[in-house]
Amino acid sequence: MSISGSTIVADPVDTSSMTTATERAGISAVRASRRAFLSQRLRDYVTLTKPRIISLLLVTTLAPMVLAARGWPGTGVVLLTMLGGYLMAGGANAINMYIDRDIDSIMARTRLRPIPSGRMSPAHGLGFGITLGAASFLLLALTVNLLSALLALSGLLYYVFIYTRWLKRTSPQNIVIGGAAGAFPPLVGWAAATGSLSLTAMYLFLIIFFWTPPHFWALALVKQKDYGKVGVPMAPNVWGEKQTLRQMMLYTAMLLPLTLAPVTLGELGYVYGGCALALGGWFLHGVIKVSRAADFTAPAWALYRTSLLYLALLFVAVMIDGVVPTARFGETADAPLLLSNPDMAAEAAPSLPAR
Repeated sequence: MSISGSTIVADPVDTSSMTTATERAGISAVRASRRAFLSQRLRDYVTLTKPRIISLLLVTTLAPMVLAARGWPGTGVVLLTMLGGYLMAGGANAINMYIDRDIDSIMARTRLRPIPSGRMSPAHGLGFGITLGAASFLLLALTVNLLSALLALSGLLYYVFIYTRWLKRTSPQNIVIGGAAGAFPPLVGWAAATGSLSLTAMYLFLIIFFWTPPHFWALALVKQKDYGKVGVPMAPNVWGEKQTLRQMMLYTAMLLPLTLAPVTLGELGYVYGGCALALGGWFLHGVIKVSRAADFTAPAWALYRTSLLYLALLFVAVMIDGVVPTARFGETADAPLLLSNPDMAAEAAPSLPAR
């Protein structure tokens, strides 16, 4: 400020520094907002794939690979198959969320998912799912083998069109028939390790197929009001609770002998058999507990969660059987190992002393 005669003249204000500070604050706010958006978008992408469900699918993919190879099949093929399996299952789940966006917005369990919450547009979610499925098919076909890619793609198509588009909203048998989609991973894993399929791979497929109804119906018993609100004909809403519980017992009764069938046929060893017996008793106890409870809400929810652990541990036992040689049904203690190469068999035979 300066005084000129009787006039007071104010010094000019330097607005350049103020403008620069304001601009910097604005730029920082924009960057922070962008980082928050990208972070949320990344979380939404992961949510669309349902990673907690996929973790179990990867276990049921890896175990058959180890069993088929009778040991570790190789880190490269394992990583590529796991990545391809995650992408395909994630793509199927994302497309499922796109199709179910109308009912997801009503159900309390699903209304905060990315699409019904409005954080992601339906078209974006669908495009993401299709991209993951296509990437998975190309990855498996080009780096593993074509059979594993075709089986993985079949699982996606079955889940999207047979279960989600058709059965889920039309039949109480939706989980029974549509649940086959979740049983494809053992086939993918076996094919990735061998380039073919076998009876053992089909047994593993059937184990998951018969495990799915009692597993998911336990959740349906707890969430039947939610399903009824959106018109999805889950078993408890159509058949009633008592009939659903009887069906859970029936499928469990079929599941447990099926888990032991590979042992009696010599496909899996006694170590796996012992684990299957113990785990089967645990699973059966959980189903019986639900069926006898006056209020089944708590035991049914517990069964839903422990049934996930049951299947994971059962396939870990399959994996152990593939890594650790164990006795099999019909084998004798002194039975020689079968070798595919006759020359190796000759070398393995003990030489007799000359007479």
